[in-house]
Amino acid sequence: MITEIKTIARRHLETDGANLSLRAVARDMGMVSSALYRYFASRDDLLTALILDAYNALGEAAEAADAAVTDRSQLRARWLATAHGIRGWALGTPAEYALLFGTPVPGYAAPADTITAATRTPVVLIRILADGFASGALTGESALRIGARAAGIAARLGDTVRADLSRARGGIAPELPDELMLAGITGWVQLFGMVSFELSGQFNNVIEARAEFFGLQMEVMADLIGL
Repeated sequence: MITEIKTIARRHLETDGANLSLRAVARDMGMVSSALYRYFASRDDLLTALILDAYNALGEAAEAADAAVTDRSQLRARWLATAHGIRGWALGTPAEYALLFGTPVPGYAAPADTITAATRTPVVLIRILADGFASGALTGESALRIGARAAGIAARLGDTVRADLSRARGGIAPELPDELMLAGITGWVQLFGMVSFELSGQFNNVIEARAEFFGLQMEVMADLIGL
């Protein structure tokens, strides 16, 4: 029953966005809305279940794409494979992508139990960076080397930004240099920015070779990170 409820709710995401109505879901199931409260106490509980599923599906896509590169020393190949895996998932499930990265749902605050699922995807990138750093292929000096101002950017890392970068590393890879984390996060933001632009129609009538353009952008980010 829970699976059926979530399946129908995802159909509503495709047509109505995150403006879910338990009453509408119940109507499509041929039930009274009060019957759904046995499974989900509120609309927010249903949204949380959908968000958890989406984060985990995205994480699985990223992990599978990275794992498909059998030579684990090929850091650039792992980054590119992961990036394309994320884009492929997003294009295949745009409503779920929008639920995670689109306009916040008014009045909804995701509970703490979504954090683990949400971190699965960024952990893939951090592990690529950590593997490169452990092998000596990546260093703080190898990142941010695109453009004449790269060294100046690294030098301007203040205490507050360094504290944020340390928080982002968490206990996953505390040994990573701040410069490498900054470059990695920049690449990550560009990745999701590209996907969001594509799904929201920002490239319409401008960029038609979407896959090729995305691939080139991810190559540029790989250079920035030092891969």
